[in-house]
Amino acid sequence: MTDYRTLRVALLGAGAVGSQVADLLLKHGDELADRAGAKLELAGIAVRNLDAKRDVDLPQELFTTDADTLIVGSDIVIELMGGIEPARTQVLHAIASGADVVTANKALLATHGSEVFEAADQVGAEVYYEAAAAGAIPIIRPLRDSLAGDRVVRIMGIVNGTTNYILDRMDTEGADFADVLAQAQALGYAEADPTADVEGYDAAQKAAILASLAFHTTVPLDAVHREGITSVDAAMIESARHAGYVIKLLAVCERLAAEDGGTESISVRVYPALVERTHPLASVHGANNAVFVQAEAAGDLMFYGAGAGGVQTASAVLGDVVSAARRHIAGGVGVGESTRANLPAVPIGRVITRYQITLEVDDQPGVLATVAGILSEGRVSIATVEQTVIEATPDAGDSGAATGSATGAGSARLVIGTHKAREQDLSETVERLAASGVVERVVSVLRVEGN
Repeated sequence: MTDYRTLRVALLGAGAVGSQVADLLLKHGDELADRAGAKLELAGIAVRNLDAKRDVDLPQELFTTDADTLIVGSDIVIELMGGIEPARTQVLHAIASGADVVTANKALLATHGSEVFEAADQVGAEVYYEAAAAGAIPIIRPLRDSLAGDRVVRIMGIVNGTTNYILDRMDTEGADFADVLAQAQALGYAEADPTADVEGYDAAQKAAILASLAFHTTVPLDAVHREGITSVDAAMIESARHAGYVIKLLAVCERLAAEDGGTESISVRVYPALVERTHPLASVHGANNAVFVQAEAAGDLMFYGAGAGGVQTASAVLGDVVSAARRHIAGGVGVGESTRANLPAVPIGRVITRYQITLEVDDQPGVLATVAGILSEGRVSIATVEQTVIEATPDAGDSGAATGSATGAGSARLVIGTHKAREQDLSETVERLAASGVVERVVSVLRVEGN
């Protein structure tokens, strides 16, 4: 056996991912040593509770509650505690102690990434975070290394497995949101409190990380426009299917051209959007994730796989550990993540895309012309229109009559597809439609992405 140098590895956290990382380090130590060029010694595992039940049976002597002592003297520190504190404090401590850091902590990097990367740059340490954006999918390293000589124009990704599972089941089975959410919770795809997933918070954190890396710009979390999927219902799913689309919760990171003599800018946003069924992202089913990257020279690239799961995420973590070990053996310092282009992140109103607007209107002559006129005045051009009459319901006071609008007419549903329009123009136009007197209800407004 080759006589390798030994590197001490400290593990902070032994949850679903941490336990799997420790288990794989212990089981495959010899093979990992051959790949890394160094023996990876698991020096210890810092946990809050020594008696907590673990997913994997690990040697008890490895566990400690003293993270500070474990960090000192370690060459590589793996942070898998999650949350902001004490993870932030321990990561900064590890960096100050001269260790490289491997983390899967999206919340930490989305909120304190600049602080962490700047601290690492000051001492020549490295921070590896492949597992923080899309679980087992290798997307950080391609953006950081493989595409370093290119310009990323756009990233569009499904980066939350829970919401993709829910929307996929709603699409394939016609199920209601609440029913599928309950099933996702029963299967362990969704937490008891699913807010972080279904309201888009988890995806927004990942979008901030991806955009910061792709555009070499610090993207604060509050610069990410965020919408969840709780407003998506079975009728919207069916309408999308009829028009040749599927609804996906997308994280979109986009480089925007300069306007009026200004500078380039970026848009980072998370929302449910329509994706044409012929687009590669439309075929991402279940709890899987995928990231679609468009670069000026490389063109279109897609990365697909499991976005979560203990052993799957552990794979990405260990890949980073091997990279960190190789750097220790070879020496040298990479390009720091604090090197920034400082592109401004613009509000959602600057975004230009296509839309599908669904309205309930009075079913009488001239209504479509009125709606078309309002759209035209708002600089929103119509691409397609589909009108269906809504089945009337008997009036409570007259079983032979049908209820309709305030004008006494029946109702119709208009599904309007637009050409590309600016978000601010579209939003203001929808407000005017709602107040027009001929529109009974704005049922939904969905962006169309992936064209």
